[in-house]
Amino acid sequence: MDPVTRVREHFAESIATKQSAVEAISESIAAAGALMSRALLEDGKILSCGNGGSAGDSQHFSSELLNRFEMERPGLPAMALTTDSSTLTSISNDYAYEEIFSKQVRALGRDPDVLLAISTSGNSENVCRAITAAHERGMKVVALTGRDGGRMAELYSDDDVEIRVPASRTARIQEVHLVIIHCLCDLIDTTILGGDV
Repeated sequence: MDPVTRVREHFAESIATKQSAVEAISESIAAAGALMSRALLEDGKILSCGNGGSAGDSQHFSSELLNRFEMERPGLPAMALTTDSSTLTSISNDYAYEEIFSKQVRALGRDPDVLLAISTSGNSENVCRAITAAHERGMKVVALTGRDGGRMAELYSDDDVEIRVPASRTARIQEVHLVIIHCLCDLIDTTILGGDV
C-alpha cells in the first residue's frame, strides 16, 4: 500500500472511531465534567496519572487547567503525577513501579479531590493502585479507558465516572481520549465561568 493511502486510512479510521464513540460516551463525559467542576468549586484539585501516551494526556489535561484552555481565567488546581522524575524513581527504587501513583495520591489527595486515571487497556497496575488509594483518601475517580475496561472496571465506586472508548486499537483510543480531555476542559470552563467560548 502506498504511503498516501495509508495516511488516508488512518484518518478514515480515526474519524469512524470518533463517530461511533460519540453516542456511547457523551453522557459519561458530561457527568465527568460536572464531577470535576463540582470538586474545583469545593476547593478541590484534580490529580491525573497514566503511562506512556496516557502520561502525556494526563500532563496535557493538567496544563490546560493550570494555565488556560480557551477562556481567559485564573489557573485551576491540577497536578499530573507523571512529571517529577525524582519522586517517580525514588518510589520505583525503594518500593515498586506499581506504587508510583498511589503513594503520591495518598500524600496529596483528599476529599473533594478527583483522580483522573488514564489507561487505554484499563489494566495498568500502577493506575489501578492509584484508584484504590484515591478511594482511601475519600476522592472520586474519572477514568479514561478503552477495550473492555480492563481490571480498572472492577474498582469503581458508585460516585466514579468511567469513560470507556468503544475501540480496541491503542492509537484510536488515545485519539478519542484527547477529544475527551478537551471536552472536559471546556465543560469545566463553562461551568465555572459561565457562558460559551
